[in-house]
Amino acid sequence: MQIRPRRSALYMPGSNARALEKAKSIPADALILDLEDAVAPAAKEMARGQVCAAVKGGGYGRRELVIRINALETAWGQADLAAALEAAPDAILLPKTSSAGDVLAVTQTLTRAGASFKTRLWAMIETPLAILNLKEIAATSGQPGARLDCFVLGTNDLVKETRADLTADRQPALYWLSATVAAARAYGLDVLDGVYNDFRDADGFSRECREGRALGFDGKTLIHPEQVADANRVFAPAAADLAFARQIIAAFERPENEGKGVITVEGRMVELLHAKMAQRTVAIAEAIAALGTTP
Repeated sequence: MQIRPRRSALYMPGSNARALEKAKSIPADALILDLEDAVAPAAKEMARGQVCAAVKGGGYGRRELVIRINALETAWGQADLAAALEAAPDAILLPKTSSAGDVLAVTQTLTRAGASFKTRLWAMIETPLAILNLKEIAATSGQPGARLDCFVLGTNDLVKETRADLTADRQPALYWLSATVAAARAYGLDVLDGVYNDFRDADGFSRECREGRALGFDGKTLIHPEQVADANRVFAPAAADLAFARQIIAAFERPENEGKGVITVEGRMVELLHAKMAQRTVAIAEAIAALGTTP
């Protein structure tokens, strides 16, 4: 499957036509056009129409377009899903995903509707039950016709549901964060960290991006355009890492290293697993360059 950079995924309120237009010039890797939390109940139907028209109208370049629908059991969820299917975004983000059955039900709906396979499925991990069922949810990605492509942490909802009191270093959330990364990696999914609420606190946001990167996240969900540049920078391969990745690949391609499982590069022992990691690093860097957003 095509590797896509997902360093920054910016939520845009579907009820704000001006914001949807402005998003065309924001250098985020992905735009999550939101019909759920960012939209008041009275504006739900209007937002649905605006978001689907925006997706159909295009003009967003290579940015990944994702529609977050309302939960299917709400008054708007089923209509949101039907409209999103017809608009054919890059992905549909399913909120309140708590079981494998939630993913399978939407997948079957997409299949029955004949939706293009380019429309993938992202799942919000934002309930205690979702954390307990991570393995089963992630495993749906291996079933025939599967579309599940990415997990998105909903840390605000998890805080509400668990009554946790998050500190600046997010220690109370470490189990949720690491468990979600582990489940995603076990089944070949991407995984995005939750939002940082105080968009005026640039230092705190940068620190949380670095922590998320260290935990293994592919990128971060954002609530303000001013957060995009820092997320893009932190979650992109560092220049030194990219240069070393290319050295590893070149070293394994030399005739004298053919068939070897372990070699030495710049005085370091390097195994085939490092070569695979290096290939992904280079692929992500090339995908970022093709996207044309800031590193």
